[in-house]
Amino acid sequence: MTAVLLALAACSGGSGTSTTAPSTPAPDQTIALSETARLGELIFKDTSLSASGAQSCASCHDPAAAHAPSNNLAAQFGGANGDVQGFRAAPSLRYLNQTPAFFFAADGTPTGGFDRDGRAASLAEQGERPFLAPHEMANDSKQDVINKLRKTAYAERFRAQFGAGILDDAEQAFGRMTFALQAYQKEAPEFHPFDSKYDLFLAGKVKLSDQELRGLALFNNPAKGNCIACHPSARGADGASPLFTDFTYDNLGVPRNVKLKATANPAYYDLGLCGPDRTDLVDKRSDLCGSFKVPTLRNVATRQAFFHNGAFDNLTSVVSFYVRRDTNPEEWYPLAADGRVQKFNDLPEQYRKNVNVSEVPYNRQPGMAPALSPGEIDDVVKFLGTLTDGYKLNP
Repeated sequence: MTAVLLALAACSGGSGTSTTAPSTPAPDQTIALSETARLGELIFKDTSLSASGAQSCASCHDPAAAHAPSNNLAAQFGGANGDVQGFRAAPSLRYLNQTPAFFFAADGTPTGGFDRDGRAASLAEQGERPFLAPHEMANDSKQDVINKLRKTAYAERFRAQFGAGILDDAEQAFGRMTFALQAYQKEAPEFHPFDSKYDLFLAGKVKLSDQELRGLALFNNPAKGNCIACHPSARGADGASPLFTDFTYDNLGVPRNVKLKATANPAYYDLGLCGPDRTDLVDKRSDLCGSFKVPTLRNVATRQAFFHNGAFDNLTSVVSFYVRRDTNPEEWYPLAADGRVQKFNDLPEQYRKNVNVSEVPYNRQPGMAPALSPGEIDDVVKFLGTLTDGYKLNP
């Protein structure tokens, strides 16, 4: 227990930015939503706003799956007929309300922003693309979306909230739609409940099991899991709950996932901060090519697809990859015709030097012992299970 408490005390964010929520409502606290947020909830769950009539925001961000997909697909399907695969694994929308807009820290570290490449500056901006993307809700235009909104049962409520003529201006109306989605995600406690077993542990209301405590110590140990380098686990100085992300970016050299249809084209690469969706950094900071945003680990045990390309479908494999990527690369990457391991095969050759190979646990070579043993991997996975929302105390 002493080792665990010392490890908790040592937790800190690496970027100098705040990594904790400024306030944590009690799990049973009732919060009345504004009318704007209630409209956002209706929009979030409305399949009629898609070209197919069968897809809503909640389709890929299921409330019952911690606002993430409820399946293990590498990327979700959308489009007018529901048969167009996306390019990235859909992330959870939980605990995004404290995410800052994208910026470079004083030391040049990219930080914050929404989407896996940080290109959206707010939750409202993040909500724009799904309505128009061909592989998502696939509307032809903002006008097309608003034409659908006119036919909804809540159209009059929308007019009452934003003005009688709001639906006559597609640009303005679309902006109010995404503003309402943002209000819903910021106001509704379901998006940031802070009611996991770990939250209750920090509050002194429940004990962790011996295995969970071992996992926490390994998670925090800078010579073992070193997860706290990007996923701070301690309360803030003001007592606020940890968000388990420092909002920064990392290049992990994740294996290419052939389950993504886009990878059938050998010239296709997803370079995160360098495109294909984000284009403002590729010529300025090529050292960032292949980097993706560090996600919160809250509810990670409920996920069924991991990393930006959905390359893994279970948490044990994910933790194993972190600690065995460099000691046993043959377990994760294909072999070339000459028998050599094609390490970091989802990056063009010129960007493979950007992969993080300096921090623990990535600072190892073949033949060295991994940072965690199989039993220790199990302990970390067990601890990560304590970050799942909705933990119920025994009566």
